[in-house]
Amino acid sequence: VQFVESGGGLVQPGWSLRLSCSASRFAFTGYPMGWYRQAPGKGRELVAYVSFDGNDTYYVDSVKGRFTIARNDAKNTVYLQMNNLKPEDTALYYCNKYPFTSYDHWGQGTQVTVSS
Repeated sequence: VQFVESGGGLVQPGWSLRLSCSASRFAFTGYPMGWYRQAPGKGRELVAYVSFDGNDTYYVDSVKGRFTIARNDAKNTVYLQMNNLKPEDTALYYCNKYPFTSYDHWGQGTQVTVSS
């Protein structure tokens, strides 16, 4: 499995970004999918996940009300809409199954930097 994340960038506080995640040789259908992030000097944390059917979502408290996760299985893509970005959202963002296992590989991630 090779996840490919995109959509990151350098933005100012309060701006928005939309991250996308696709994969080769892996169909998202039937799997809960998550977005994770790793800030400099910190461990990887779960940001949000969406159930296999898209009906249920979870968000870490720090992003509730600002981020939205969605999936389009027909396009084999998972999205993370990030609004009202804050400097503390600065991190490398990854997608993967939720929960992931030691057998699941990670992509390169997409860098999000929020700075004035």
